[in-house]
Amino acid sequence: MTLRYLIQKEFLQIRRNAFLPRLIVLFPIMIMCVMPWVMQMEVKNIVVDVVDIDRTVESQRLVQQVAASNYFIFGGQKATYAEAMKDIEKGRADVILEIRDGKYLIAANAVNGTKGAMGSAYLSQIITAPAQYAAVPSQPSVLTLYNKGQNYKLYMIPALFAIVMMLMTGFLPTLNIVGEKEAGTIEQINVTPVSKWAFILAKLIPYWLIALFVITVCLLLAWLVYGLTPAGPMWLVYVLAMLLALFFSSFGLIISNYSDTMQQAMFVMWFFVVSLMLLSGLFTPTRSMPQWAYLTTYINPMHYFIDAIRTVFIRGGTFQHIAHQVFALLAIGLFMAVWAVRSYKKNS
Repeated sequence: MTLRYLIQKEFLQIRRNAFLPRLIVLFPIMIMCVMPWVMQMEVKNIVVDVVDIDRTVESQRLVQQVAASNYFIFGGQKATYAEAMKDIEKGRADVILEIRDGKYLIAANAVNGTKGAMGSAYLSQIITAPAQYAAVPSQPSVLTLYNKGQNYKLYMIPALFAIVMMLMTGFLPTLNIVGEKEAGTIEQINVTPVSKWAFILAKLIPYWLIALFVITVCLLLAWLVYGLTPAGPMWLVYVLAMLLALFFSSFGLIISNYSDTMQQAMFVMWFFVVSLMLLSGLFTPTRSMPQWAYLTTYINPMHYFIDAIRTVFIRGGTFQHIAHQVFALLAIGLFMAVWAVRSYKKNS
């Protein structure tokens, strides 16, 4: 009965806050409707200047192929390499292709290393493709088992669920408790006979319910806006979301227990969540990391969540395919929950 009234108090505080209800509704909508369009690893709109000294039929055909590519913006043909280099120096071009005596020179603007490297790689594929076709009588066919359309949004949207859960169930409980510390209202709870577990659960349960609402909104938006639905069981998505919510809410309470001001809690929380996110495989494959950085994935719940939800969403994995990630998330979440309870100092 005591827990019920404490949970009711939390919901009343959330409802009376002019900002939080709007944030809970608008944040997942913004993440799902905006971020999949901008958070993609494909590099397009690469401006290419061509210096064609040969002016042969083959070189003109190559220039036409470059101009027709969806990845390039044709910056025009320049008379000399020095003229094209001026465009590079002024930021009007990203890559130069020079054709001289049947040889090809590719020069890329390395200020934006990713764009320059990918632009060079795309150009190299266009240049070497005719030679490959001539040397190989029959090209091998590629069969894509998952994400057959190579839709990057299908790869990115499941991982964005982690960002939404991180804010809704990590930052909000942290700021809630620290805010009560600064206001002095938490001292009224500390002198009551309410147990530590009851107090912590009263802080966690509302945000777990909010997490269920938010993940439902995200799934609906993925279906309505992009036509994407999980290839695997829907209930596994909710299980993974709740396990991640258990970790982040407990982690947020731990930080709030050791913080005295909202500013301190925000900086500490931001430091950890950015590290967890960048080392999780959300943006880059974890196997591309140095060995010492890859070892951190064994204790990174974000890594387990992203790996598991992509397996369910894209490959149609079942529980047996993600059992390792589920048990790892459960173990880390329970450990953090116990730590949150033990670190809470209550004066009875």
